[in-house]
Amino acid sequence: MARFTPYNLQLQITRMFNEGQSLFATTKVQDWLQQRQENPQDYEVIFHRQPAAPGSGLVYQVQIELKRKDGQPVDPWLLEALNSQT
Repeated sequence: MARFTPYNLQLQITRMFNEGQSLFATTKVQDWLQQRQENPQDYEVIFHRQPAAPGSGLVYQVQIELKRKDGQPVDPWLLEALNSQT
């Protein structure tokens, strides 16, 4: 089972949705992008609710999807870091 750290963005976003603070989730992802030297204005942020892994203690988790507004593919390393569970 993957360990969750308090710095895991996916877990933070899932908690925001659980606590009814999903309004701020997009801003959280945009801040995360800025920390990685990416321009948040270049991306569209989409959230998908999925059932959580058994034994994780969560009912569901939120997957984060990024789409570039210019139609170019999103860097694979960025997507992997965004939805990492460790």
